[in-house]
Amino acid sequence: MKNKGSRKDFHKTLQKQTFESETLDSGDAGPRPVPALPEEASRTTLASSDFDLRSLQPDPRLENLLRHVSAEEFERQNEEARRTNRHAELLALYPSVDEEDAVEIRPVPDRPNEHLGNRILVKLQTLKFDIEIEPLFACIALYDIKERKKISENFHCDLNPDSLRGFLRSHTPSIDLSTQARSAVFSVTYPSSDIYLVIKIEKVLQQGEIGDCAEPYMVLKESEAGKTKEKIEKLKAQAESFCQRLGKYRMPFAWIPIGLANFFNLSTLEREIPEAEGLNGRKGSTSDKRATLLQARRLSERSLSSEDSYPVSNFKRISLTLNTFFKQEGDRLSDEDLFKFLADFKRSSSLQRRIKTLPGTLKLEISPAPENLGYCLTPELLPVKPFPENRNRPHKEILEFPIREVYVPHTIYRNLLYVYPQRLNFANRPASARNITIKIQFMCGEDPSCQTFAYMSPDFYEEVKIKLPAKLTEKHHLLFTFYHISCQPKQGASVETLLGYSWLPILLNDRLQTGHYCLPVALDKLPVHYSIHSPEKVPSQTPPIKWVEGHKGVFNVEVQAVSSVHTQDNHLEKFFTLCHSLESQVTFPIRLMDQKITEATLEHELKLSIICLNSSRLEPLVLFLHLVLDKLFQLAVQPMVIAGQTANFSQFAFESVVAIVNSLHNSKDLSKDQHGRNCLLASYVYYVFRLPDPQREVVKAGNIGSRYYTFGRTSAVSVGSKLLQSRVISCSNPDIAVTPTATDEEVKNIMSSKVREQSQIPGELYGPKPNNLGLFFKHFHEELALQMVVSTGMVRESVFKYAWFFFELLVRFDSYVHNIEKQDNPRRSRFSDRFKDDITTIVSVVTSEIAALLVKPQKENEQAEKINISLAFFLYDLLSLMDRGFVFNLIKHYCNQLSNKLSSLSTLISMRLEFLRILCSHEHYLNLNLFFMTSMSAPASPSPSLSSQNSSSCSSFQDQKIAGMFDLSAEYRQQHFLTGLLFTELAAALDADSEGISKVQKKAVSAILSLLSSHDLDPRCSKKEVKIKIAALYLPLVGIILDSLPQLHDFTSKTFLGKGRTGNPEEEQESTGAINQNVALAIAGNQFNLRSSGTSLLSLPYRQSATLGPDTTRNLLICFLWIMKNADQNLIQKWIADLPSMQLNRILDLLFICVSCFEYKVSETWPDFVSPFALISLIYVALLGNDRSAGLNENLRWRKEQTHWRQANERQDKTKAELDQEALISGNLATEANLIILDMQENIIQVGNGRVTECRDNLLGGVLKVLVNSLGCDQSTTYLTHCFATLRALIAKFGDFLFEEEVEQCADLCQRVLHHCSSSIDITRTQACATLYLLMRYSFSSTSNFARVKMQVTMSLASLVGKSPEFNEEFLRRSLRTILAYAEEDADMQATPFPIQVEELLCNLNSILSDTVKMREFQEDPEMLMDLMYRIAKGYQTSPDLRLTWLQNMAEKHTKRKCYTEAAMCLVHAAALVAEYLSMLEDRNYLPVGSVSFQNISSNVLEESAVSDDVLSPDEDGICSGRYFSESGLVGLLEQAAELFSTGGLYETVNEVYKIVIPILEAHRDFRKLTLTHSKLQKAFDSIINKGQKRMFGTYFRVGFYGSKFGDLDEQEFVYKEPAITKLPEISHRLEGFYGQCFGEDAVEVIKDSAPVDKRKLDPNKAYIQITFVEPYFDEYEMKDRVTYFEKNFNLCRFMYTTPFTMDGRPRGELSEQYKRNTILTTMHAFPYIKTRINVIQKEEFILTPIEVAIEDMRKKTQELTAATNQEPPDAKMLQMVLQGSVGATVNQGPLEVAQVFLAEIPADPKLYRHHNKLRLCFKEFIMRCGEAVEKNKRLITADQREYQLELRKNYGKLKENLRPMIERKIPELYKPVVKVHSTRYS
Repeated sequence: MKNKGSRKDFHKTLQKQTFESETLDSGDAGPRPVPALPEEASRTTLASSDFDLRSLQPDPRLENLLRHVSAEEFERQNEEARRTNRHAELLALYPSVDEEDAVEIRPVPDRPNEHLGNRILVKLQTLKFDIEIEPLFACIALYDIKERKKISENFHCDLNPDSLRGFLRSHTPSIDLSTQARSAVFSVTYPSSDIYLVIKIEKVLQQGEIGDCAEPYMVLKESEAGKTKEKIEKLKAQAESFCQRLGKYRMPFAWIPIGLANFFNLSTLEREIPEAEGLNGRKGSTSDKRATLLQARRLSERSLSSEDSYPVSNFKRISLTLNTFFKQEGDRLSDEDLFKFLADFKRSSSLQRRIKTLPGTLKLEISPAPENLGYCLTPELLPVKPFPENRNRPHKEILEFPIREVYVPHTIYRNLLYVYPQRLNFANRPASARNITIKIQFMCGEDPSCQTFAYMSPDFYEEVKIKLPAKLTEKHHLLFTFYHISCQPKQGASVETLLGYSWLPILLNDRLQTGHYCLPVALDKLPVHYSIHSPEKVPSQTPPIKWVEGHKGVFNVEVQAVSSVHTQDNHLEKFFTLCHSLESQVTFPIRLMDQKITEATLEHELKLSIICLNSSRLEPLVLFLHLVLDKLFQLAVQPMVIAGQTANFSQFAFESVVAIVNSLHNSKDLSKDQHGRNCLLASYVYYVFRLPDPQREVVKAGNIGSRYYTFGRTSAVSVGSKLLQSRVISCSNPDIAVTPTATDEEVKNIMSSKVREQSQIPGELYGPKPNNLGLFFKHFHEELALQMVVSTGMVRESVFKYAWFFFELLVRFDSYVHNIEKQDNPRRSRFSDRFKDDITTIVSVVTSEIAALLVKPQKENEQAEKINISLAFFLYDLLSLMDRGFVFNLIKHYCNQLSNKLSSLSTLISMRLEFLRILCSHEHYLNLNLFFMTSMSAPASPSPSLSSQNSSSCSSFQDQKIAGMFDLSAEYRQQHFLTGLLFTELAAALDADSEGISKVQKKAVSAILSLLSSHDLDPRCSKKEVKIKIAALYLPLVGIILDSLPQLHDFTSKTFLGKGRTGNPEEEQESTGAINQNVALAIAGNQFNLRSSGTSLLSLPYRQSATLGPDTTRNLLICFLWIMKNADQNLIQKWIADLPSMQLNRILDLLFICVSCFEYKVSETWPDFVSPFALISLIYVALLGNDRSAGLNENLRWRKEQTHWRQANERQDKTKAELDQEALISGNLATEANLIILDMQENIIQVGNGRVTECRDNLLGGVLKVLVNSLGCDQSTTYLTHCFATLRALIAKFGDFLFEEEVEQCADLCQRVLHHCSSSIDITRTQACATLYLLMRYSFSSTSNFARVKMQVTMSLASLVGKSPEFNEEFLRRSLRTILAYAEEDADMQATPFPIQVEELLCNLNSILSDTVKMREFQEDPEMLMDLMYRIAKGYQTSPDLRLTWLQNMAEKHTKRKCYTEAAMCLVHAAALVAEYLSMLEDRNYLPVGSVSFQNISSNVLEESAVSDDVLSPDEDGICSGRYFSESGLVGLLEQAAELFSTGGLYETVNEVYKIVIPILEAHRDFRKLTLTHSKLQKAFDSIINKGQKRMFGTYFRVGFYGSKFGDLDEQEFVYKEPAITKLPEISHRLEGFYGQCFGEDAVEVIKDSAPVDKRKLDPNKAYIQITFVEPYFDEYEMKDRVTYFEKNFNLCRFMYTTPFTMDGRPRGELSEQYKRNTILTTMHAFPYIKTRINVIQKEEFILTPIEVAIEDMRKKTQELTAATNQEPPDAKMLQMVLQGSVGATVNQGPLEVAQVFLAEIPADPKLYRHHNKLRLCFKEFIMRCGEAVEKNKRLITADQREYQLELRKNYGKLKENLRPMIERKIPELYKPVVKVHSTRYS
């Protein structure tokens, strides 16, 4: 771990921490029987246990738990145990600071390398045609059809079998290795969908037209026998003879294009082509293996990633088999023709119809080229390492001709010339000019020296590649010789007939000639010295030259160069030529293009050329950038003697550099790093720049030192751009490693032939020693500083805008310093005063520039930040080189100058922070800060010259007052300069409250955190004594953190929301049913949700400042823990001892927050507290990527990646190993952080011992609060072991205080310890059991507080069982058994009733557990689960605390199921319970009188009344001691109930609830709460008005269970309440599915009808469920009170359903036999209740006879008609629908049929008379209503419905007519008077 590199393996040294949350077993799922519960199972005693504890084996006990040992000894043992096995470096475990803030990481620029684009490896495997008669050759190149440009050179490939290759043996005496290549590496810088790989096939020249020669391939097949075979043999013999004669010459034959669009999966492409398509439509076979094309080019040592504008994200390896070739047309050979073909080919595949095709097979594979491809040749045919000797076929790199500029400076020697003969126009010599070939020679003089290639035919498409010598002269030229080839063998005639010559001089006015030329052709042998002139301008000769077509241009040729020697730019050419003339022996005047320059005009011309440099094109300027800058710097410091005069170019050279820097930064095409520095310039300064050196030696040829090397290539090993030194005309030559077969003699002499090994040591500048060097030489840094100071105008502006570049150059005087150090100069006198003044001026100017920019708009701010960072890096570098005192003064001036000029505080602090953060990242930061108090103990400083001004003021450690060490005093700031400044900024940031300050606070904290991390990761600081001294340096930070306590983000609020609940804080608010004490207390008026023991956080003097974000808080807290861990522990103890209680409470509050802050989150990455906003931003980052950090962290002292931590958004793509490693590290962090907190608490307990009782109690309360909090978090076994040990020591020492004063804390403690007793981890269980036993034991022996502890443990268990889903009863039972074992083995207690009481308690707990086991079984059946919980709660009727707990558990379960009304009812019941007991305790008239007061909310509440005899009185010990049995608890419960009612839509009930709350609030004069309450009431009433009838209440179903499989449920009927608009199939599916899982799918059947079930007809092996939809039923008198929609859906206990039947058992029949059964069910309780299903306790049935059924139907119809007629606004559609059903003629079983069945005759049975009459009257009303409806419809219809209306009217008339006789016929008996009355009249 000592060396930096091993940091990445550091996690291997960590121990895996075990966490409960990661070891939970998942319960076994599967079919299981459902035991049923009788509704009223009476539990006689709580101790009736279903399970004998003694049958279990107890866990191993702690041996020394019951041993007598003094408290001091116990504490000492604990401390010793805690100190072992601790992790030394806390911050190595902590996630590294956000890279965004890490400004101190100076990005290391990419090493200058040869540019390679996206490299594609193309392997040709086979080339075959149907007949094999002659050798064929492939020639491959890339073409971009959009740019109409050939984008690579040609690759020639020979795939012939040996038999055919033998035809050409006479022409190929030797075979070069490079010609055997069959695979080529193409490079594409700008991938696009328009790139095609074109393969041209050539054959040996033969007689006949190009087209005719392909004929046999189209008609013959090798496989055919007979004549065909003979033909083939004949053709083969013919071919062989051609090969022997004309084997040197080629002719075109066929070609084939391959589109590469689908190899580059471009996001920029509009469409993606699924796969490579063969020409005949056959898809290529794509291999599955996909590789990435841009395989992190940055890492390749050979490449410099260009500014690729396309993301080539995915590249596929593809094998292709192509079966069709295009035949080559003889008249279409040029590239132009090819582009036309390709464009057509891309548009459609119809090209195949227009061009003849040849059948054949070409197999090739295209894949991304691997990073280090072995056995490879460069375009110059030089081998690239690794180059094994024994391999057979090499790969060939093919040079790219990019479509656009590529801005990468030359780093390799390349000097190639490409010649493209295009056309020869011998129009007047047709006979002898049929097959023409050209011999192209590159001539060094006029005697023949070298021949290159031979070609033919008047149209040419060939490419000739020539390697130019390093040094060109006037004599070098290209010579073209033209021949006619006779294909027919003639007697005695040679194959070639000479036609003529032409030539092209390579240099014109010393410049390389490139471009298009049209040259004349001479017929005769050329005269002497012809090559000096161009062929167009040859002076007249004697004898005269004969020209073709009278000296007209007839030969078109194009010449292109790819050269790192020839600039091909006028401005650069001129500059280099003039520099060369200064440095070398030249004769004046010199020729430069068209002008002649004498020695006198040299100075003027050179100045002009320097000024014009920036006008050159950007591409050549970048290509030759290194050389240009080197020359300019040389000129800047080296005065020249020209024509006897001293010429000074300093200012011109400097201004030219500034102009170049400016234009490079402004170019959109060039990339910048995250500090805005141009990458090319950055890598120039970093790798290339060396101080111009006056004493330069002549370098021997072949032994040249160089600047830097291109790695991994033997070819261009050491060719820096320096090798172009002054233009190749000078005698400095490139050092190139070449294979010994170099043909060019001159080149052979120049180059060293040994392959140099790669090396990283930069060489010094080299070059010839000029004769006119100046006699004196200025120091570069002084000259540069002077030029910066004296610059003016635009130049000055650019200098300071891009100050980073000049700063980096300024500090490159390390070799100068190195030389001076040899002379033993002290730092102060290293530099001249003038230089120091210049530096001071520069810093001052830059600072004011920054301040000026910051006042301007936002865009300028970024510029200012960048300049600020460059300045900081500059001073950082100066600290290593100059006198520290001088630099410290500069820093001081900078800080003062900024604060004077800036008004915005956040900007000011932000700027200074970034500045200081960079300075503090200095490797000698600690020594610069004099962190050692006495020089004796200082670690050996790597830089011993600490001549800072205040070094004398080191004061000794002991003298300072300890408390003072924790404050940021003036003395401290003077002594520790940089740290003092940093702390001052932090304190200012935390104190400020201006806009945008939170970012600044985050910056300030992360600056300090990154500093501390650097110490933890610095091997020089690993010794403990060094760490102690470093920690002492940071002590003032503790003071700052304690002061900022009220601003810290409060992680604790989440802690008490109940274990096992997930979700972010936003969700907590939503799920209003989370019954947690905190919320209730907060609602009830205790605004702060921490326990109010000791001081709550709000008791501190509060300072109005911005609250810090969670990230910032966490970073600040880890700094605090780091100091506490590493500082001298004695010092910490002394400090705590002197602190006032107020401050100690602050520390405890801080520790409390720390506990929650560093809780371990199971398999999550941090930030676990993410707010929704943070989440959104994290998601954005994850989507958009954040690639700023690539390649940043090279030169940083500590490496960010070594802390192995990544942000949360990177989780997506992590492997399991990475996630495991992350969990390992964060587990260790959580453990270590909590152990440091525990150490601090122990320190505070020690101090508490000596304090007065009240003060001590306060402290202990605080400590206990922190301990309980930590037990509630997910902790490792390591921590828990130590934590329980500390707890036991506390109980033993301060038991009385705990049980008396800290009742609530004690209750929480019981719950936490009990939770750990159910742990699956043995060690944790053992520790928890021991602690719980000790708790009971001491509570018994102290003041007999055992009753209370028993109550607390019982309640804890009840709440644990109810809430915790991951709770394991098996382990808890084992723990109970272990506690029993302790009680039995405890000799001291045997004489007391203690063991018996413990056993009683444990049996009681065991019985609760048995219920829990049952609850487990019903986890999937919510109704059954609620029944069980209901039963358990009912069993606790006599124990109010426990009943309350269970009611809350039920509420929580309901809320999770979104049954808000039921959850609210549970709380109302709980509140009624509390009210009962409160009314017993105190008689306050504003309090509810027990549960009676709650009747309006629910009639069920009365069951909470405490009237039975066995009710305990509330003042008995341990009863009603819970926090809810108080007025605030009551209000809390009711307010939560109101919230839930509101969520459930029962707004009327909200009002009833608040009727109880308001009097209490009024009595407490809590007007704020009253305001809130009334606003909630208003909201509720508004909702009633707005939603009214639209509200959805429940839907009800009767569910009956039949079958012995159901056990106790058999023949039970329930009414289920389901969510609104639940359909019958939904509940049916749910129940069938659930019970199907329990009993097996085949064993469950749903009875489809609602008829009474006959048990005898059922299969005894099946379970039957009958489900019927029921509706609430009200008697008529009830309907008077139930007016509103709500009232008709609330407080329901009667429901009805109807069952149709006939007497013969069918459900439906004719009208005359259709009976109906109405069933009314009464439930035990009214809905809504505290559960969602209630037993049916009564069932009434009414049977309706057919005529009664008819009456009911007719009444219903009439009501429908009336409603439709009177509807407002009228609804025509609805009305017509009802009318159609009433008067439509076709209605079956319609009104008419009913009348005919029942009214046609008067019934015989007099009992039916009344029914007959009732029906008659119904019809009377019905027909009247029909008439009204028809009339109403008439008013509503539109014109097009007239006919429809007439039809309706007609039908109505018919119906009326048919019904009239029946309606008018009365039964006479009914209308007879019952009693005869005689009327007598008296006069």
